[in-house]
Amino acid sequence: MNFCSDNVSQVCPEIMAALIAANEGAMMPYGADEYTQRLSAKFSSIFETPVTVFPVATGSAANALALSAIAPGYGAIYCHAESHINVDECGAPEFYTGGAKLVTLNGTDSQIHPSELSKTLENAGAGIVHHVQPAAVSITQATEAGTVYLPEEIGEIAKITHAHNLYLHIDGARFANAVVSLDCAPADITWRAGVDILCFGATKNGGMAAEAVIFFNQDLAKTFAYRRKRSGHLFSKLRYLSAQLEAYITDDLWLKNATRANQMATKLAQGLVEFPLVKLCHPVEANEIFVELPESVVNGLRADGFQFYVWQEGTLPIIRLVTAFNTRDEDVDAFLKSVKRIALRARE
Repeated sequence: MNFCSDNVSQVCPEIMAALIAANEGAMMPYGADEYTQRLSAKFSSIFETPVTVFPVATGSAANALALSAIAPGYGAIYCHAESHINVDECGAPEFYTGGAKLVTLNGTDSQIHPSELSKTLENAGAGIVHHVQPAAVSITQATEAGTVYLPEEIGEIAKITHAHNLYLHIDGARFANAVVSLDCAPADITWRAGVDILCFGATKNGGMAAEAVIFFNQDLAKTFAYRRKRSGHLFSKLRYLSAQLEAYITDDLWLKNATRANQMATKLAQGLVEFPLVKLCHPVEANEIFVELPESVVNGLRADGFQFYVWQEGTLPIIRLVTAFNTRDEDVDAFLKSVKRIALRARE
């Protein structure tokens, strides 16, 4: 009954089976294997346009290396203040870009608002030698608040980004959850909307350790192979990353897994709002829930064996609950039952 993160889940059976199959026989190293060689064509089919794909093992590596391809050391990368690249990557984007500065923007539900982005870029000091030079914009889909950008919202951000001669990057650690939530084609919230690079996550949605850096703007891919090698992220046995990614996108497994995770989050949120002591902090649009609860309820849930992160301490703490592809109905039911029992006891 662990709702701390979708990272706590095991590898889904289809991906584990693919790893076992990939373990047979000898294959050429460093991406010359048959699994890696097939990836670009398969992802091009999913996105309905030619793409270049580079497997890496972690989301932080994907984001930092992708940003290094579009932001020089004297550049500025504009992102939300709560973004993963700003809060949770230990300076990796700054390190791999050679010193690019993360310039943070505020916005409700962890989303960058186009009007604020436009105003910020207009006053960014482009061409002034004393200032970092605008280079890239990074958004997260689905966001750190569990919300999603609509296709038209991404399009508006992309239009502003490109008008200032910048590139648009998406941190898509939970990209599958966003696609399912929006019920749209993957192309509609990427290249058709103006996205240049996507970091496509698999680890949180059933993978063991596999992410893909996907280039829609092919010119930006030219130096990435060298950046990946120099950073130590070119695996000699790359087939084990690529086999995960191939299994992940075969027969829409990535969307099936995300559908389950989203459904469980919706069920959990709908059950929680029935209690008067509970307040949802953001719309539940993917597989993350941020909820304000009395401290007594939080302590009671922990005593009942549930695990989750407290996002904000206080007399009314905010906790984060994350569902995954393997979240069970009975776990959600048990959580809601405990909330009901503890809340009733608190009112007595």
